[in-house]
Amino acid sequence: MVALGIRADLRLAGALVLLAFVICHLVNHMLVLVSLDAAMAGHEVLMEPWESAIGSGLLLTAGLTHYANALWAVYERRTLRMGGAEMWQLALGLTIPFLMVVHLSGTKLGEEVLGLDPSYPSVLLSQWVVSPWKGAIQGILVLVVWGHACSGLHLRYSGRDGYERAKPWLLALAVAVPTLSLAGWISGGTSVIRSAADPAWTAKVLAEAHMGPTTPYDTLRLILMGVGLHLLLIITPFTGRLLRRLGGGKRPQLTHSSGRVIRMMPGSTVLEALQDHAIAHASACGGKGRCTTCRVRVRAGHEFLPVPESLEATALGRIEAPPEVRLACQLRPDHDLAILPLLPSDAVAADGRLHGGLDGRERHVVVVFIDLRGSTTLGEAKMPYDMLFILHRFFQQMTRALAATGGHYSNFTGDGLMALYGLKGNDPAKAVAAAMEGAREMVTGLDKLNAELAMELDLPLRMGIGIHYGQAIVGTMGPPGAQIVSAIGDTVNTAARLEGLTKDHDCLLVLSAAAAQAGGLSFPDAPRHQVAVKGRVEAVEFYAFPEIPGR
Repeated sequence: MVALGIRADLRLAGALVLLAFVICHLVNHMLVLVSLDAAMAGHEVLMEPWESAIGSGLLLTAGLTHYANALWAVYERRTLRMGGAEMWQLALGLTIPFLMVVHLSGTKLGEEVLGLDPSYPSVLLSQWVVSPWKGAIQGILVLVVWGHACSGLHLRYSGRDGYERAKPWLLALAVAVPTLSLAGWISGGTSVIRSAADPAWTAKVLAEAHMGPTTPYDTLRLILMGVGLHLLLIITPFTGRLLRRLGGGKRPQLTHSSGRVIRMMPGSTVLEALQDHAIAHASACGGKGRCTTCRVRVRAGHEFLPVPESLEATALGRIEAPPEVRLACQLRPDHDLAILPLLPSDAVAADGRLHGGLDGRERHVVVVFIDLRGSTTLGEAKMPYDMLFILHRFFQQMTRALAATGGHYSNFTGDGLMALYGLKGNDPAKAVAAAMEGAREMVTGLDKLNAELAMELDLPLRMGIGIHYGQAIVGTMGPPGAQIVSAIGDTVNTAARLEGLTKDHDCLLVLSAAAAQAGGLSFPDAPRHQVAVKGRVEAVEFYAFPEIPGR
């Protein structure tokens, strides 16, 4: 599996080298819009470096590496069912050699095998006058190569912040480059057609390119040989797949959360097995281990699974996934297992950035509720815009305090908010200590805000804070596209009730005895209160403080 990551890197490196060559080639075509002389001059700058020994060697190595990796990927797949974007990219990629050999027969391949000396005018003459069918294929080749490159880059980088921000500009560029290139190529073709009306000009161009009467037949022979070789190479991985399928082997049983039970092909990934049995499953990056949208929770059989290799481990680490969460596109089990998909089947790459360990788990957590006191009265005395400004500044100070102390802003509650501590790690003492420090930072922030708005406020802003510790269901919640990491359960309800008690006790902080105990905090001089909470049999014990207790 380490080799899989190496192959992926080599395939990408080869693709980027080929893309650089293609861009140089297409830009050179654009220069024909100026003139053929401009294109020939641009050829010296854009294309001749690729024709040097180093450039040709790099290009050949990149092409063979990318091509071989693509064929191996076809062989390695246990099913040819895949997502639409991935199928589109594969189909375009396998089509390129058929079209490319037509172009190469009159350029680099013809130069090496037939002794041709092609130039811009001679290539255009061949494509537009001598063999117009080659011109049609050339136009298709530009679109196919560019489409394959763009789809590959989209599959790899979709969902990343920089890519998503730049997407409108990249889309415009993706349309403009082939359009201008083809426009230049057509302009050059029409110019050559006009020039070809002069037999002397045509004879001169053909002679300089070492093209004779048999050249079209010779190039056609090269094309047929290239097409035949590519067909043979394509057939090879498909034949290998057939032989592998006939060979049998242990077929692990996969139990899906929908109740479907299927048998997996030996060596198949979980994603391939699901696709092979037409079970919809997310895979925004096409099974490359990049987007993490195919993540699953292994509900049974986890103890038999191999540890994640570097590619999967890096992706899982990025979303901080727990051990039972794996990527379906990288997981190749050899024992029975049961899985639960963690994202909907239509998840997009951006959904892959959701935290991998918070998709609905029962765990202990510190819940903090903060509420701005007197906001109703304040709202009656202020214009709506002024009230919105004050609330904005209040939440700004509160979220800064959370960020500074490791708290997680969970959700907005009108004139207050809910926060969570202890999402990372399992140390309740640290979580409670961080929550208390967060409360201190919030008070400091409110004091700063009161000082800044002293001329705008009749009375200083006040707030109430409730802190409780206990077990809750923590996970990503909410409608698609607007999910947040939050918590539900008795602990959350109790924390909200404790925050409300700050009004009854006219205090700043209400801290539950459970949170104090979990944090190793002792307040021998503070009175201990009790309150009944709806839905709970036992009363909740708490402390009420007029200010945040010292460290």
